[in-house]
Amino acid sequence: MTGNRAALRYATALLSQAEEKGQVSAVLADMQRVVQTLTVSSDLRSVLRSPVVKTEDKQKVMLEVFSGASKETMDLLGLLASNKRVGLLGQVAQAYIDLYRNAQGIQTAKVILAAPLTADLEKQIVAKAKAMTGGSTIELTTEIDPSIIGGFILRVGDLQYNASIANQFQKIKREFRKSI
Repeated sequence: MTGNRAALRYATALLSQAEEKGQVSAVLADMQRVVQTLTVSSDLRSVLRSPVVKTEDKQKVMLEVFSGASKETMDLLGLLASNKRVGLLGQVAQAYIDLYRNAQGIQTAKVILAAPLTADLEKQIVAKAKAMTGGSTIELTTEIDPSIIGGFILRVGDLQYNASIANQFQKIKREFRKSI
């Protein structure tokens, strides 16, 4: 919990600095890149979290991996290194993205499907997600899970809409058990 609070403080300060300098979008792109890179590279995550690797070496690695980032992002990397909080980088980046989305009224929705999403179905799912959130702007991510057989499961925040065939089978199964 302490790490999350610290990450939120760093992200809030970064957003404030980015707003002052008109770099909110550039920093957002950087933070999305940080999250993506840390998600893909377990080696980088290990190096940044390792107490054995020197702070200076961690800073060099970050500066090299994230070269080309905005000045605000580079300042954040330096600050995290000097405060020995480099292990929070992924959490700070995700917190920044969440703060940005919240400020813009953007809700993230995750849809789980048995097969890839078609454009027509995507429109229907986004419309359902908008209805669930009272008309918020929706940012949709997809996941393929053949175990749901067909249909979809939509998750928006704490809300879930399960229109999967596997769920329908479970409902029928429960009804049969009740009637026996």
